[in-house]
Amino acid sequence: MDSNPALCTAIANHITTSSQQRITFAQFMDMVLYHPEHGYYSSDAVKIGFQGGDFFTSPNLCADFGELLAEQFLQMWEILGKPVPFSLVEMGAGQGLLALHILKYHQRRYPDFFTALEYIIVEKSPTLRQEQQQRLQDFPVRWCNLEDIPPNAIAGCFFSNELVDAFPVHQFILETGELREIYVTIQPPFLEAKGESFSPPRTSCRYANVGEGLGERSNFAFVEVTGEPSTPQLAKYLDLVEINFAQNAYPDGYRSEINLAALDWLSIVADRLQRGYVLTIDYGYPASRYYNPRRSQGTLQCYYHHRFHDNPYINIGCQDITAHVDFTSLDRWGQKYNLKNVGFIQQGLFLMALGLGDRISALSDQKQPLSQLLQRRDALHQLIDPTGLGGFGVLVQSKGLDKTEVSQPLKGLTLPE
Repeated sequence: MDSNPALCTAIANHITTSSQQRITFAQFMDMVLYHPEHGYYSSDAVKIGFQGGDFFTSPNLCADFGELLAEQFLQMWEILGKPVPFSLVEMGAGQGLLALHILKYHQRRYPDFFTALEYIIVEKSPTLRQEQQQRLQDFPVRWCNLEDIPPNAIAGCFFSNELVDAFPVHQFILETGELREIYVTIQPPFLEAKGESFSPPRTSCRYANVGEGLGERSNFAFVEVTGEPSTPQLAKYLDLVEINFAQNAYPDGYRSEINLAALDWLSIVADRLQRGYVLTIDYGYPASRYYNPRRSQGTLQCYYHHRFHDNPYINIGCQDITAHVDFTSLDRWGQKYNLKNVGFIQQGLFLMALGLGDRISALSDQKQPLSQLLQRRDALHQLIDPTGLGGFGVLVQSKGLDKTEVSQPLKGLTLPE
């Protein structure tokens, strides 16, 4: 398959130099996506959009998604008493389309808010950052790392769209009722670890001539091995979301994911926010649905040329790897860091509450070629399709609001009676 040989070699070297000659799946996923030279998001491999891309996001459909979010940000600014500056921190800005739509809309419709606005982008991918800088060169945007923002420095809103799903996840499997972590090693194995059980390879694909630096080991495949959990944080996570695998409802062989990186990320966000909101949009479920016994193979998905599958051991470095978001963990972990739950809603309902229905109704009054009207109608309907983008979750959390500010409901969370 279409894998990056240099990345495969780097991962294999990391495995063979590790103490137990294996790495957690989270480490494997982190290298595949974020290796500084060859990772999917660090190289030219990442492609977003309809033409030649691996996947698309809501901003690729139309500007309406960003413009409706802009209406919500305006109300947040008003609720907070119109602070100057009002900081919008977009984390994981993709191609910069969402930022462009938000900034252009504010500049055109709400110049006072635009003047008060400080737009910050946190972007890990150098390739995407370069594209963002080119697209947004006419706007006052600054880029930084999340860790570079001082504590309690932000009055405004941290927000993300399809960011958390790309954080590296730990994978686990239930074996005879016990939680075992899934590790990645290479075959043929160079460590005959007693007491470890090697599961069958998820793929028979071998990577020929990619073992530079491994001596004679020039042909190998990545395979999975199970072992004791790598950290007690996995069990603490399950306690946090109140999932007990000791219940008989879970079958042997049940596997799923735990996203510890999402908790680390949210801790930093909460620390940097003085007063305002955190808005997270992504695909996912509450914990009770995420860890439903019938979802026995987890949620891990790979995206390659607009096709998805569940094998992360092919197309290495050339495909996106994601896992659904457990919104219960974000809610409960946020509470530990003074983030209060403002509301959780589906994207379709969120956008309708912000005025998407009015935009759909207005199509009948517009004088445009029929083909353009149909294309625009299709884009708007995709944003609210409950089986697609419209079914995404929208979690809003707040910090540092007084009683008066807390009592003012957000438009996007207020459904018509």
